Amino acid sequence: MQELNIHLASPRGFCAGVRRAVEIVEQTLLEFGAPVYVRHEIVHNRHIIEGLRRRGVVFIEEWKEIKDKTRPLILSAHGVSQKVRKEAEALGMKLIDATCPLVEKVHIQMRKLAEAGKNIIIIGKPAHVEVIGTAGQVEDKSRIHIVQNLEDVEKLPSKMREVGFVTQTTLSKGETKHIVEKLKKRFPSLEGMKKDDICYATTNRQKAVAEVAGKCEAVLIVGSQNSSNSQSLKKVAENFCPKAFLIDDAAGIPYGQLSAVKNLGISAGASAPDYLIEEVLNDLSAHYDKINISYDIVAKEEVSFKDRRK
Repeated sequence: MQELNIHLASPRGFCAGVRRAVEIVEQTLLEFGAPVYVRHEIVHNRHIIEGLRRRGVVFIEEWKEIKDKTRPLILSAHGVSQKVRKEAEALGMKLIDATCPLVEKVHIQMRKLAEAGKNIIIIGKPAHVEVIGTAGQVEDKSRIHIVQNLEDVEKLPSKMREVGFVTQTTLSKGETKHIVEKLKKRFPSLEGMKKDDICYATTNRQKAVAEVAGKCEAVLIVGSQNSSNSQSLKKVAENFCPKAFLIDDAAGIPYGQLSAVKNLGISAGASAPDYLIEEVLNDLSAHYDKINISYDIVAKEEVSFKDRRK
């Protein structure tokens, strides 16, 4: 008899910011009908994006892709630069902002640091849309420096005096801890936010994954490859167990590499909907004679964000 013990991490899946952003798009479709334009993917999950496309949402990267300016335009949860925001307002369309409130806090800090005349360090991935939007809060680009590893910190100008920093919200604390420590050594007067830039949902999901991974021979993270927080969850899992896999859905379950696994951890990135996790559990149930599910709860999330649409 083939039996599998599943440790289901909690919290997992949708965070309040993603839930709010997706609900904004769905409500806009109900109010205005299709098509609805969204600047960039509303969240980084393939299933969510494909589902919304089928319902008439048009995801764009350039303004020239807009065919009908009488339709609503939504700004994604990752946030946009001040330049993009001004361009969007100039289009004269119905503008709806779905930026995550926690990303907004980072944007506000960026502007405060700039007003105080500081050089600003962004800890994050330069090509990530959130980091691009965050850097775009400040007009003087010469004062902005993006670092994603210790080597980048070494390359920073040594003569900088007044320095502040912010962090991409979806990085793991493990990825930023040593960077922040090194920044503080190089710049003793370094100023950060009063609270950690890394959002509560990212932190909670990483703690939950670390908890289950320590009990398992393998961990499955449900999420898309372009999801930064999902990639971070996979990295956290790899620190505590031999195998970790990032899968889009049940079709990606690597059964060939799970043959010797008796204890399997499961979690999902903050942009992965619950039904994908259910499908994974159902697929596993069909492949094993018996599965035993335990729920590893490290935190309860009761955060919700209001829809503050224009």
